[in-house]
Amino acid sequence: MATSRVVNFGAGPSALPQSVLEKAAEALLNFNDTGIGIAEISHRSKEFVAFISNLESLIRTQLDVPPTHSILFTQGGGTAQFSAVVLNLLARHRLLHPDLPDDERIVDYVLTGSWSKKAYEEALRLGGARANVALDARRYSKDGASFDNVPPHSEYAFSPAPALIYYCENETVDGVQFAPDAAAPTAFPFARLPRERGGLLPLVADHSSSFMSRPIPHLAEHAVIFAGAQKNIGPAGLTILIVRQDCLVDVDAAAALGASPVPLSLSYKTLAESKSLYNTPSVLPIYIAGLVLERMQALGGMPYFETLNRRKAEKVYAAVRAGEERGVFQGKVQPGAGSWMNVVFAVLGDGAEQRFVAGAEAMGMKGLKGHRSVGGIRVSLYNAVTEADTDKLVAYMETFVSEEASAAASS
Repeated sequence: MATSRVVNFGAGPSALPQSVLEKAAEALLNFNDTGIGIAEISHRSKEFVAFISNLESLIRTQLDVPPTHSILFTQGGGTAQFSAVVLNLLARHRLLHPDLPDDERIVDYVLTGSWSKKAYEEALRLGGARANVALDARRYSKDGASFDNVPPHSEYAFSPAPALIYYCENETVDGVQFAPDAAAPTAFPFARLPRERGGLLPLVADHSSSFMSRPIPHLAEHAVIFAGAQKNIGPAGLTILIVRQDCLVDVDAAAALGASPVPLSLSYKTLAESKSLYNTPSVLPIYIAGLVLERMQALGGMPYFETLNRRKAEKVYAAVRAGEERGVFQGKVQPGAGSWMNVVFAVLGDGAEQRFVAGAEAMGMKGLKGHRSVGGIRVSLYNAVTEADTDKLVAYMETFVSEEASAAASS
């Protein structure tokens, strides 16, 4: 049995702070002095209801979520939201435009990686509207087939009046992320989005792998933001929603007008009216997420983590570039589109990738293999990965590059 913890660079479920895990371990036996473990406590007990209310407050405060938006907790991961956002936003659109034929309802999708592509495919499967690709980043890739870039704003082709506009802020598999600087050509093109009458945007964002790692640009203008917790703030089993209140619609009334019926467990209005307790929620993941958010607030919240995460990413990208110069590494993402959370690169040479992974594991660093669909190396730098952890990896990368380059020169 292992006597010490390794550094977990896995893409998710991912690293959690050790102090949080230790406190959660205590709560498994006794939650908030109730004498009942957190995995046993009733979700309707006053102690748990107070805890989930505090979790909502922590998110609202740290992300500056306005009162126009509800914060909800559900299950099913981001994948369930691929369906839920379509069903809820089309129900909303049906109520606003009851006489519009389905083939004139349009949902726009921005494809910058594997997860936005999967969301688009689910919209095609569900029907009820015509799915339009407003942008396919593969057209602008080095090989014409990969997701390795964020194209310039001029390349987006949004529909004039879509029922929803969907994008994934950070693509975990492909290592592609929109730039946080609004002036950058690889930032999301908020200024180009078509607004509804009244100025609202039907904008939906998947923030699963970047949630709580840095501020969310234009948060108040989003209709729906969703995130699986298992990257930055908790274990798998919890999904967090930030939903603008005009999107909390009566899905049964929409169904009576011809919209697709929405399961009540996927209805945002049902979740909001029940304060996320329509059914038994993911009690333990909610508890651990609350501990993580308390720790984050104590450390300084979003300003602290934005600065830290930028610094960690810059160190790893610098090591990748140094490896490229010596012919050992090859970055996979075009400049300006690299993810802060998931740095992806290839290790060049016969058997070199296996040597890299084995050497890292021998030094107590795991979870570095890329997604099975794309291969290579993926370094996930979520909030719980410390700067010391990052420095340890960077030192190893530098040593590995030196040894591989020397071996190649002498062969």
